Amino acid sequence: MRGNNIKVDYLARVEGEGSLHVRFKGGQLAEVRFRIFEPPRFFEAFLRGRNYREAPDITARICGICPVAYQMSAAHAMEDAFGVKIEGPIRDLRRLIYCGEWIESHVLHVAMLHAPDFLGYEDAIQMAKDHPQIVETALKLKKVGNDLVTLIGGREIHPINVRVGGFYKVPRRRDLAEVEERLKWARDASVQLVKWTASLPIPEFERDYEFVALRHPAEYPFNEGRLVSSKGLDITIDEFEAHIVEEHVPYANALHARIAKRGAYHVGPLARFNLNFDKLSPLARDLAKEVGISPPYGNPFGSIVVRAVETLYACDEALRLIAGYTMPDKPAVEVRPYAATGHGCTEAPRGILYHRYRVDEYGTILDARIVPPTAQNQKSIEADLWELVQANADLPVEELQWRCEQAIRNYDPCISCATHFLKLHVQRDE
Repeated sequence: MRGNNIKVDYLARVEGEGSLHVRFKGGQLAEVRFRIFEPPRFFEAFLRGRNYREAPDITARICGICPVAYQMSAAHAMEDAFGVKIEGPIRDLRRLIYCGEWIESHVLHVAMLHAPDFLGYEDAIQMAKDHPQIVETALKLKKVGNDLVTLIGGREIHPINVRVGGFYKVPRRRDLAEVEERLKWARDASVQLVKWTASLPIPEFERDYEFVALRHPAEYPFNEGRLVSSKGLDITIDEFEAHIVEEHVPYANALHARIAKRGAYHVGPLARFNLNFDKLSPLARDLAKEVGISPPYGNPFGSIVVRAVETLYACDEALRLIAGYTMPDKPAVEVRPYAATGHGCTEAPRGILYHRYRVDEYGTILDARIVPPTAQNQKSIEADLWELVQANADLPVEELQWRCEQAIRNYDPCISCATHFLKLHVQRDE
C-alpha cells in the first residue's frame, strides 16, 4: 500500500465499533467503505424459545440510549400478532415515555456528541471550558427526559415497567405534577437550544435522499402510522419486508438495507421533519421557520438543528399529554396468545425501528427479526461519505478526516451501544 494512511483509534462520540476506508487511485476516488466490524450480538437468535412477554425486556438490552424504542416496537409487534389495540390513557403514557427518551437522547447527541464538531473541540469536556452554560443547561435538560422515563418506566436505563398490553403500574395524576413543572422549564430551554444550534457553522451539503418515516394522520409519529417516503412509498407496517431488502456486504458484520429496486434511504430526524412537518406543535413549527429550516430540507449537517426542534416538540407533547391525563382503570389490557405473526415499527430517536415475531399457540417465539435505524442508514452514510470525500479530496488529511467523522455523526449512529471506536484509513494508489 502506498500513499497516506490515517488511523483514528478511538472516536469517543460514536456508539459502537466501525471504520472508514477511503482509497484513491491515480488521484481519483476509487473506493469508500463504512465498515461495521463489531461482532454480531445474536439477539434475534436467543429470542427464539422465549415467551412473548419477555420480548420487551430482552430487546431493551440492545440499547442503553433508546431502550424504550425497542420495548415499544416489541410490544406493538406482539399486540399486532394477537389482535390487541391499545387506546386511551395507556396509549398516551406510551407517547409520554417516548417523549422522555427523545429528550434525553437528542440532547445527549446535540450538546455532547455533535456540537464539538461544529466548534472545533475534541469533546464536550473541552467545549465546556468555553461554553459552560450550554453544557450545564444540556445536562439539566437531559435529566428531565431521564426522569420522565424513570417515572413511567421504573428506571431510566432499560425500564422495567413496560409490558405487552401496556404497563405493570401506571402513575397517578399527582405523580406527574413535579415533572410537569420541570418540563415547562425544559420547553423554554429547548427554544434556546434550537436557536443556538441554528447559529452553528453548518457546512453546505445536500443529496437527493429518499426519506422514510412513519406518518400518522393526526400526530407527529412515535408509535403508530404507515411507512411513507419522499418518493412515493406508502405501506402498512406488515409490508415492510416486501419493500425493504437487507443484504450482506463482505466488509461489514451489519446488514445494509435498501428499498427494493431503488436503493439507499434515509431514516431519522430529517426524514420525520420532512414528512411530518405539519404535525409538529405550533411552537416547534414556527421556531423552525424562524431559524430558517422548513421542508424540503436535505442537509444532514443541519440535522443537529432538527434534533433540537424535535426536543422542543417532545417537551410540548409531554406537557399536552400530562395536562389531559386520567388514570386508567387497569394498567394493561388482557392479552391472549395464539399462533400468529406480528409486526411493529416505532420511531426511535435515530429513525424507524422494525420488529417482526412469529409465535406459536402458547406464545413462544419461533422467529424474530429486528431492523434498527442505524443499519438502515448505513448505505446512506456511505453515499454521503463518497460525495463528501470526492468534493474535498484536496483537503489536508487531518481536515478530511475530521469532516468525515462529522458526517458520520450527523446520523448519531448507534452501532451497538458498546465501545466507542472508529478507524479512518485513507489509501492513495498512484
